[in-house]
Amino acid sequence: MKVIGGPSSQLLASRVASALGCELAVCEFKTFPDNEMYIRILDDIGPEAVIVQSTATDSDFMALLQLIDACSTAKRTHVVIPYMGYARQDKIFKKGEALSARAIARTIEADNVITVNIHENSVLDHFKCNAININAAPLIGQYIRDIDQFHQPVILAPDQGAKELAASAAEELGIDYDYLEKKRLSGDTVKVKPKNLDVRDRDVVILDDIVSTGGTMAEAVRLLREQGAADVYVACIHPVLAGSAILKMYQSGVMDVITTDTIEKAVSRISVAPLLAQTLSEL
Repeated sequence: MKVIGGPSSQLLASRVASALGCELAVCEFKTFPDNEMYIRILDDIGPEAVIVQSTATDSDFMALLQLIDACSTAKRTHVVIPYMGYARQDKIFKKGEALSARAIARTIEADNVITVNIHENSVLDHFKCNAININAAPLIGQYIRDIDQFHQPVILAPDQGAKELAASAAEELGIDYDYLEKKRLSGDTVKVKPKNLDVRDRDVVILDDIVSTGGTMAEAVRLLREQGAADVYVACIHPVLAGSAILKMYQSGVMDVITTDTIEKAVSRISVAPLLAQTLSEL
């Protein structure tokens, strides 16, 4: 098995190869003056290839397609998409709209596709091959467990839709979890508080699958601190962190931001490589 890291996931690919105990291929990436991308795998691909490439941008997706084509000589190809862009565009609301998640999935030619906490599991049905989604939330639970300074921690989902994500992280710790509920008090006043738990004097970790602009998380941090929470942390699987997202959250009083390396950012301190390696070894 040879691991090929795409331009957006070079560090994660290196970690996956190390966890599997297999060889990491060297690739050449460059852009022509007309902005077309050029990709070449410099090493022999061999009979089984693992491509690791997140698709946070359109150019990332183009790189993935080129890598898949470059691995066409392999007898088996496994495509790992730690963060799949367009996965949130999984429904058609207006006539004439593209179902973008389906359009992306249909282009992937492989024996297996592996995603990490894909935004909607229904997207997996659009791939033409076997598609597996793995849950990295327990890794965040393990990370929190190993930090000594947490005081009576509680994990909160930002809404009911992310409650199961919080539950799977809290299970690793045997601690409380809940979700934030919005209650409209008047036409222009909304109260946000945990559905069932009191956070006063407790450390809180707000956990979601994706943090994009950081606005929702920043507001949640402010409100929880007003309600007497001790230290408030933000955690997520996929750190999109567009624009000034980090600044917004730290300005709101967040103690720290904890994320995985499905998208490689400065705050990506938890690696999903062990989970990916385990899944690949079982194929």
